[in-house]
Amino acid sequence: MAHESQVRYASLVDAKLRYTLIKKDGVFFNTRYQGSPKAGSVKIPVRDTEVSIQAYDKANGVEGTNGSTSYLTMLIDKDYAVNEIIDGFDAVSVPDNLVADRLDSAGYSMALQQEQDATDCLEAAATVFGDTTELTTLTVYDTIVDIRKAMTKAKVPNDGKRWLDLSPDVYALVLKDKDHFVKASDLGDAVVQTGAVGKIAGFLVFEDATLSNTTEIIAGHPNWCHHVNEWAVGVHVQDISGSGKYIGASAVQGRNVYGYKVSKPETLFIKKRAVASEDATQDDGE
Repeated sequence: MAHESQVRYASLVDAKLRYTLIKKDGVFFNTRYQGSPKAGSVKIPVRDTEVSIQAYDKANGVEGTNGSTSYLTMLIDKDYAVNEIIDGFDAVSVPDNLVADRLDSAGYSMALQQEQDATDCLEAAATVFGDTTELTTLTVYDTIVDIRKAMTKAKVPNDGKRWLDLSPDVYALVLKDKDHFVKASDLGDAVVQTGAVGKIAGFLVFEDATLSNTTEIIAGHPNWCHHVNEWAVGVHVQDISGSGKYIGASAVQGRNVYGYKVSKPETLFIKKRAVASEDATQDDGE
């Protein structure tokens, strides 16, 4: 029974985590890798050139070519846990509604931490675009179009998977652009399921409160943004009466191990803004 509960609880928290995340796998990140995350690192394939095309000679065939795929080492370096004591209940008698509440909270907390780690990775790796002049309703669309052009020149596929991660302030500017912004509700279930709030200039648009105070836009594609997630210990209710300290108590415990990496920074763009000294101080204090 304990094993079944552990699997069930872990699945529920994992589902909550995936639902809460803005930067979802398959949308912001890909999950392609080789090796076992339990070893502490994996290899991620990065194709440096596309497959070459040749004219076919019916008499002589074609010469074989060599592809160029390199492998980068990706550290699984994020390791977080939850361990919340539920006093007054042993593991088999914790009320279902209390367990559900703690699981929901655990899923949300883990998702928020994972979201921030993803943001930190993207912000650190991205190529700076443009200057630090703050965007306005008059400049935001032109800037997005210019980023789109830069991505095309960097040979980022225009296959409907390009994403645009916006600060709340910039998202508010985009919302006012009724000539170009299309709400997700007008684009069908496929877009809604990604968690996007709409589309503009061919980008899926997301609003992200975890971006730093100086970041206005991050634009990318999942081909070169990597995420590996490895549950070390699934969330479960653990009886801790045998600890020698707690009597008639249990705890919601779990541990999540994962990593993020950008393999080609030239395909990821970040638009920053300058901030006044008091804004920077406030941001550091938060």
